[in-house]
This record gives sequence, structure tokens and C-alpha cells, in this order.
Amino acid sequence: MIDTILLPIDLQETQLAEKAVAFTIEEARRHGAEVHVLTVIPGFGMPIVASYFPDATLKKAADEVARSLKAFVTDNLPDDVTVLSHVMQGNPAEKIVQQADRLSADLIVIPSHAKGLERTLLGSCASKVVDHARCSVMVIKG
Repeated sequence: MIDTILLPIDLQETQLAEKAVAFTIEEARRHGAEVHVLTVIPGFGMPIVASYFPDATLKKAADEVARSLKAFVTDNLPDDVTVLSHVMQGNPAEKIVQQADRLSADLIVIPSHAKGLERTLLGSCASKVVDHARCSVMVIKG
């Protein structure tokens, strides 16, 4: 039984997420699951990066991302599915796995686009999530 689905979204690549959103909606309806949409702001949580920005600027950036995520959810997820939004700062793969653990997620549905050499040398976020998540992960290719 799937009760909780985590759907990480890169707000700069929302077209990549279309298939993942559709799959998530289908699974949420099938199981009556709650959907948690997550976006991660990379880097701001790192002391060296944060030192270049005043606290007010970081808060403003996080608030703007939260507004953008809310707009994404409103535009792309139906009212008949329970959806909660989350914004985190840090390494995307690490934060996705942490959030899945916090929520006791049953499933992570993650879009992916890394191919070939890029994935081999750098590793994709989706690949790292698959390696470290304690729950099932459905990788949806763009």
C-alpha cells in the first residue's frame, strides 16, 4: 500500500516533470495517497555561499521559490489529491532522501534526464536518490 508519495521537482526544468506528475497523480488516486512536492534550493545552505548573501536575501529567495512551487502545484496537481509543498536548501539528492525518511514515504517519483558521460562522471540526482533511499523509487525519464 502506498500512503505517501514524494515528488521532487526542479522548478527550472518543469517540462521534465510532466510525466512524473502524471504518474504521481495516477498512483495517488489509485492508493488514496498523500503527495508531498519538494523542491531544493542548492547551495544556499553552504556556509561559503551563504556568507556572500545577507540573511534577508536568502529568506527572500526561499520565499520566492516557495511561491513558485505553490503556483506549480496549483497549475499541475488536481484538487482531488492531497498535496503538501516543501522547500529545502542544500544538496538535492541528500535533501530528497532526508525528506523521504522524515515523511516515511512509501514511494519517491523522480524525473531524470542525465545520460551517458554526464551520468558516469557526475552521477545524476536520481541515481543518487535510488542508491540511498530506503523506500521504492520510480525514475521517470523525460
